[in-house]
Amino acid sequence: MPLPLEAPYYTYADFLKWDEGERAEIIDGEVFMLATPDLTHQIISRELFLQIAAFLNGKPCQPFFAPVSVRLHPAADNSDDTVFEPDIIVVCDPSKLDKRGCNGAPDMVIEILSPSTARRDKVVKFNKYQEAGVREYWIVDPDTQSVQICVLENGRYILSSYDDTGTAPITALPGCEIDLRTVFAG
Repeated sequence: MPLPLEAPYYTYADFLKWDEGERAEIIDGEVFMLATPDLTHQIISRELFLQIAAFLNGKPCQPFFAPVSVRLHPAADNSDDTVFEPDIIVVCDPSKLDKRGCNGAPDMVIEILSPSTARRDKVVKFNKYQEAGVREYWIVDPDTQSVQICVLENGRYILSSYDDTGTAPITALPGCEIDLRTVFAG
């Protein structure tokens, strides 16, 4: 009986060769295709981005929305094996940016849950972002109309939850408060 074939192992170098129309992430060398988000996801993403962008207008930090690549541990030879495409990122260090995205930990990452990505967002990415030093990670749940906010303190995320009845602060952007009623109104 023949031995099973090993699954392919992908790196950022492979990612760079793919069609720009394909949306995918690589996690520890494994590829995950990304489906087109539904309209509820798009509305939530738009509202979050607009509020963050308005707050950051004229400030040095920059917000970006998907598709934007994030390499938490970039290798000079592009051999790094994890590339994410979060829904929204905020980057305050312009030296981390190139024409494709962010090289290193963004200051903030927002992931909006969908049935196909929820487990990866809540477990795998949570751990990867924490390990890489992402200062703030938001996990937005359209079904429960809530946000789990993870703020990095002493290398570990401290969690708090907010729902659609008020505002939520962005600790990584002092003074910025997001109106969740507007975010989930769509």
